[in-house]
Amino acid sequence: MEKLYVQDANQLIRKLPDTPGVYIFRGCVQGVSKPIRKHEILYIGKATSLRTRVASYFRRDLIATRGPIIVGMVEAAKSVDFIETDSVLEALILEAALIKKHQPIYNTKEKDNKSFNYIVITKEDFPRVITMRGREVNLRIDEVKYSFGPFPQGSVLREALSIVRKIFPFRDRCVPCKQLTTNNLQLTSKCRQCFNAQIGLCPGVCSGSITKTEYAKTIQRIKLFFEGKKKTLIVRLEREMKTAARNQNFEEAGKIKKAIFALNHIRDVALLRADFLRASAVSLHEALPVRIEAYDVAHISGTHTVGVMVVLEDNEPRKSEYRKFKIKTSTNDDNASLREILERRFNHPEWPMPKLIVVDGGKAQVNTAEKVLNECGLIIPVVGVVKDELHKPKGFLGDKALVQKHDRAILLANSEAHRFAIGYHRKLRGKLS
Repeated sequence: MEKLYVQDANQLIRKLPDTPGVYIFRGCVQGVSKPIRKHEILYIGKATSLRTRVASYFRRDLIATRGPIIVGMVEAAKSVDFIETDSVLEALILEAALIKKHQPIYNTKEKDNKSFNYIVITKEDFPRVITMRGREVNLRIDEVKYSFGPFPQGSVLREALSIVRKIFPFRDRCVPCKQLTTNNLQLTSKCRQCFNAQIGLCPGVCSGSITKTEYAKTIQRIKLFFEGKKKTLIVRLEREMKTAARNQNFEEAGKIKKAIFALNHIRDVALLRADFLRASAVSLHEALPVRIEAYDVAHISGTHTVGVMVVLEDNEPRKSEYRKFKIKTSTNDDNASLREILERRFNHPEWPMPKLIVVDGGKAQVNTAEKVLNECGLIIPVVGVVKDELHKPKGFLGDKALVQKHDRAILLANSEAHRFAIGYHRKLRGKLS
């Protein structure tokens, strides 16, 4: 753990690495009943880039984008500690462990602890690995064998759990085969696999393709990983791989070798997951509705600036989920406004996550959206709709396969966002004039 002091924010930011990790603000705040120590931990967070994330706390528009609680934390801060990690996923896990251990005052102020997210392993013969809110964990404590957290951002947690599931497939909602649960026997062809088993995200608990003993090993590996014991986990896996090879169980040895490689290359796993989602788009979209979110900004010479989010699911507008944003930063910069909209939107993990994001504009707008997503630890493709001088669509920026598959929905979403933004802008301007 390294420590930097806040007296000179520019110097502090220059010294921070452009790597994933956890940052810790320390300072002195007067408590209600007793003074807090001078170097008390005020706030703990995780970052894709420590330099970029910590720099965001020293922006002039902090009170508009993050609110008075975080402004108070920065004002009280005297130093920033940071711990580099090999990946964003490991930063997420370390952040949760440190929040649980230290209970920083501004983490709990920013969000009710009962609404934090937890990873839960259930008390069952074939445990499920699921996410729960803190209040739900308390209500269902008899069903919980292990819990890990708190995790402040639910959307990021779900993405992280998806990455882990690619390495160690687990059960979430599928029901185990009756023959397997009663006799612990391998299955018969009568039981059908669930969708997740068919695409390799579940080991086939529902169909009886895995025994209790084998599945217990998977759960133990997941437990070690979320306890932050990756090194211990890798040592155990290497030992199991050698044993399997010695016993000429080369298929099992090969599976373990792949898991070890994935653990040592978590960033690569995240990229592979994005490719997997694109490659499996047809089968996944048959099971789940395709949610597209489009964003646009409207203003007149930087005045009465507003932004909007519109939602399409399976090519149909979901108007009940449209959202308006009155831009708080006094600026004539469309990219800064887009950044504010996206940051505020992704501060709502309770809203469903989109499969695709559409922005109005060219490379600058696409880069802004991708940077915000990267800072939030999210992997969501972005498409930009490029306009001509008459503000008519003339092209797209982004993944060509996605554009080709969803071109009509992208244009509809962009058109809806423009219509909704102009309408909101005119309404606001009329009220203020």
